[in-house]
Amino acid sequence: MGLKKVVPPPPPSTLLEDLLENAGGCAVIDGGFATQLETHGAAINDPLWSALCLIKNPALIKKVHLEYLEAGADIIVTSSYQATLPGFLSRGVSIEEAESLLQRSVRLAVEARDEFWDTVKGRPGNEYNRALVAASIGSYGAYLADGSEYSGWYGEDVTLEKLKDFHRRRLQVLAEAGPDLLAFETIPNKLEAQACVELLEEEEISIPSWICFSSVDGQNAPSGESFKDCLDVINKSSRVPAVGINCAPPQFVENLISKFQEWTHKLIVVYPNSGEVWDGKAKRWMVCI
Repeated sequence: MGLKKVVPPPPPSTLLEDLLENAGGCAVIDGGFATQLETHGAAINDPLWSALCLIKNPALIKKVHLEYLEAGADIIVTSSYQATLPGFLSRGVSIEEAESLLQRSVRLAVEARDEFWDTVKGRPGNEYNRALVAASIGSYGAYLADGSEYSGWYGEDVTLEKLKDFHRRRLQVLAEAGPDLLAFETIPNKLEAQACVELLEEEEISIPSWICFSSVDGQNAPSGESFKDCLDVINKSSRVPAVGINCAPPQFVENLISKFQEWTHKLIVVYPNSGEVWDGKAKRWMVCI
C-alpha cells in the first residue's frame, strides 16, 4: 500500500464569514448604546448603566436596536454589557429575575432584528443584510464600575478561577437565550482573556465569539501586557473566530489593526469610542486636550 496525502475538507463557513462575504468584506457594528439611550432621555448614571433600562424601559432598548438597524448596522450588540448577576442581586433583584433580564437583553435584540428584516427583505433594491445579534459580556472591571477595565488591575486576590466563576453563569444564560454571537468586551488583561477562552471550552459553547480589548496607550493592553501575549492565548481557541479593540480612542485603531494582523489570523473587530477617557472616580467621560 502506498501513502496518500489526505486533504481535509474546508471547514464550514461561520456566521461571521458569511456576513462578511455578503457585506463585501467589512461588516458594520452598531454604535454606542448608552449614548443613544441618553439621547432619548434615559437616566443611566448607575452601576448597571444601560442595563438599567432592561428593568425600567425595555421598549426603549428595542427602539435603539431598530434605529441602528435602520442606520445600516450588520451586527447589533445586546444591552447586557453591565448586566451581571451580582449587579442585579445588589439591587434586590432575585436570581430568577436577574437571569430573566439577561435573557430579555437577547430577546429584545432578536425581536428588533427579525421585525426589521421582515420589513425590508422584500423591498426592491434592498441593500440591508440580515443582521446578527451579539450578546455583550462585559469585563469583570465593568461590573466593579471603578474604571479597572481601563487599568487592568483587579487586585491580587482575583485569580483565573475567580474570573471564570464570575463569568460562568452569565455566559450560560446568554448562550441559552439564542444569540448569533458572543461578544466579550473591554477585556483589560491577559488573565481575563484566558478565563474567557477556558470558559468557552469548559462549557462547550458552540456560538462564535469575539474577544475585544481596551487600550489606553495604543500599544498594549491596559494592564501593560503586550497584545501579542494576549492574542497568543486566544489564538489557541477555535471557539473564538474574531478578536479586536473596543472602547479605545479612534486614533489608536489603524495601528492596532495592523499589529493584530501580524499576530493573529482571526477576524479583526474594532469599535472605538469618541476619544474621551473614562474617569472611574467621577463616573464620567473626560475630554483630553
